[in-house]
Amino acid sequence: MPLESVQTIVQNALAGGYALGYFESWNLESLQGVIDAAEQTSSPIIVGFNGEFLSNSHSERKDRIAWYAALGRAAAESASVPCGLIFNECLRDNMNRLAVDVGFNCVMPANPNTNYDDYLRVVADFTEYAHDRSVAVEAELGELPCGSSGQINKTAAFTDPDLAAQFVEATNVDLLAVSVGNVHVMVKGKQDLDLVKLAEIHRKVNVPLVLHGGTGISTASLQKAISLGVAKVNYGTYIKQRYLKALREGLESECQDPHRLLGYGGDEDIMAVGCRTVCEAVLERIGFLGCCGKAKK
Repeated sequence: MPLESVQTIVQNALAGGYALGYFESWNLESLQGVIDAAEQTSSPIIVGFNGEFLSNSHSERKDRIAWYAALGRAAAESASVPCGLIFNECLRDNMNRLAVDVGFNCVMPANPNTNYDDYLRVVADFTEYAHDRSVAVEAELGELPCGSSGQINKTAAFTDPDLAAQFVEATNVDLLAVSVGNVHVMVKGKQDLDLVKLAEIHRKVNVPLVLHGGTGISTASLQKAISLGVAKVNYGTYIKQRYLKALREGLESECQDPHRLLGYGGDEDIMAVGCRTVCEAVLERIGFLGCCGKAKK
């Protein structure tokens, strides 16, 4: 089916009392695994790629954003469930505008290192550009702690409800990601959200809310959060953990035929293993969002 308007499917989620999963992809196998899981559960979904990774100036490779846009659109358009396509979390305004131009239909400009006024100005200008081209915009206020070391940095700032309301009104963004106890790259364990803070934000902000760091959110908190205006939840860390574990195990095979291990498509093929592992990982969490069966007309 055609690429689905992110504004539409997110508003449908909000009205229906469920959330959409954004299970981040990084290559063809992971993208296929995500869509396989969405189709098996008849779930609308948002697919896409990390914009900062694709445009990272320190990378030895120069990823071609248009290739990823074309891949994502082709996958979404061949899927039997509604799919949006996001270019997620990119600092660079020129790359975000390029993502709009090459076919992503949701883009998230993110810059935790800038001040509020500068971020507001950049997002407001970008949102006008994106909306003129029928592309949704997600922004983020507040700073998520990082758990990549195994320990959680406690210095990050929660989202201020009043400031969030002012920001949304001034920028006209379609979705707002918030910091309410969720953690980026939480490599072990789960924790609860500050649901009182989230409820206050929900009362004051008139757009759907987003939680990044879905890997580390407790199930009870997540399901309560969906009743408090959260219509999109981002996952990435646990999927890559599962994928890497499966590939390491697959590469220990005693098979000497490189074609059977790479490209043949059988049980030994690590590409097939990766796709299957991502699908299984998504199936573990997608049911908690309440979106299963919501793709049915």
